[in-house]
Amino acid sequence: MTWMVTGGAGYIGSHVVKAFGEVGLHTVVLDDLSSGHEAFVPASVPLVRGSILDTPLVRHALTEHDVTGVVHLAGFKYAGVSVQRPLHTYEQNVTGTVHLLEAMADVGVDALVFSSSAATYGIPHTNLVTEETPTSPESPYGESKLIGEWLLRDQGVATGLRHTSLRYFNVVGSGSPELYDTSPHNLFPLVLEALVAGRTPRINGVDYDTPDGTCVRDYVHVADLAHSHVAAARGLADGRPLERVYNLGSGQGASVRHIMETMAEVTGIDFEPEIGPRRPGDPDRIVASGELAARDLDWQMRYTLREMAASAWQARQRAQTA
Repeated sequence: MTWMVTGGAGYIGSHVVKAFGEVGLHTVVLDDLSSGHEAFVPASVPLVRGSILDTPLVRHALTEHDVTGVVHLAGFKYAGVSVQRPLHTYEQNVTGTVHLLEAMADVGVDALVFSSSAATYGIPHTNLVTEETPTSPESPYGESKLIGEWLLRDQGVATGLRHTSLRYFNVVGSGSPELYDTSPHNLFPLVLEALVAGRTPRINGVDYDTPDGTCVRDYVHVADLAHSHVAAARGLADGRPLERVYNLGSGQGASVRHIMETMAEVTGIDFEPEIGPRRPGDPDRIVASGELAARDLDWQMRYTLREMAASAWQARQRAQTA
């Protein structure tokens, strides 16, 4: 049994590959390396360099490596940038998923775990997001992820595709020192890169309706996230009934200021964040329940916020000296 991990050379994808390997499940990575890193892929794992838009390539890879299921993480993941690049976002995330599903159907691969996003909810008007919370994406990125879920649903009706979608919230930390978040837009790497460069990290807005005036978000450790991808894949392989979507959230939130304080603690670099204006469209609070995933996908919060920050800092330091 081999699972293809699209986007498996990226930050989250490489952790998924690692989690599969830890339980003895074989993987093959498909990645165009536009944002992934070849060094993140273990030497023992085959790497097919290419795009999910290339249907013949995907079809060949599925057949050559005797793939039985796919974990689909490949895509354009920058919500803010997607507003300026909507056509690129839709091509990568919607058209790409169509091509992947086409290749899977051509060769009879009928199980898929989809990397979705909290961005499908947009700005939820509730203190705790559940899978029943209405979806109302605010960006082309969020829209593209919701369309991806619809594609899986419709393909399931048409062909019997077994599938589930995992909606991520704020994924942070490192499950292995050689794997780290290189996104130029995520909070943890933004803070760490600023500190490494001798700059002062910045808070965007301190006038939100939260206890300390800064945004509250739901932070989950990437290794926990990866573990639940394995559980989802095994569930599909075993024919267990799974929900169409799951939130991978903690049920608790942390403010941006709390993140800054934690970063100062784990790095040993004392700083007072700069204060900038709030970003348009940023909600006060987004926190999600992970109860369904805990029931079905062994979803647990195994790390404290301090441990999340410390693991991210350790990985960043290793990258600096490598």
